[in-house]
Amino acid sequence: MTDLDDLDRRLLAALQLDGRASAGALGRALGLSQPATWRRVRRLEEAGVLRARKVRLNKAALGFGVTVFLGVKLAGRGHVSLDDFERAVSAIPEVQLVQHVLGRYDYRLRVVARDLPDFERVLRRRIMPLPGVGDVESNVLLSEERRPGPIGV
Repeated sequence: MTDLDDLDRRLLAALQLDGRASAGALGRALGLSQPATWRRVRRLEEAGVLRARKVRLNKAALGFGVTVFLGVKLAGRGHVSLDDFERAVSAIPEVQLVQHVLGRYDYRLRVVARDLPDFERVLRRRIMPLPGVGDVESNVLLSEERRPGPIGV
């Protein structure tokens, strides 16, 4: 783990809000010069703390009006490899995120769809037939607010 000072934490929080912000804009917000800010960004990248600066797409503007978090419990884990399930579910374009978790379910998926009938189609035709899928639970996203955590994560 890299030691993070207050400026690093503020830099990470700013990048989470706008990953495309220039070093100059970030520096002005932090009270640093552009070269000093760039050095901090590079150091955080090299340390593996800052993995990527991504553009977030507006799902609704692209025609995906529904986001569903899907809990998936595998049936008879000995009969299907976790790698096989992960590979198969990751190949479904509507599945944006695959998380292997502890708790009631084995996996948590973030699935986007045009509307609820489209989600039902994805669930019935693409997810439920996957190897090892047992129980599933759907939670439809109503609203979302993105905020950085206390150390910018």
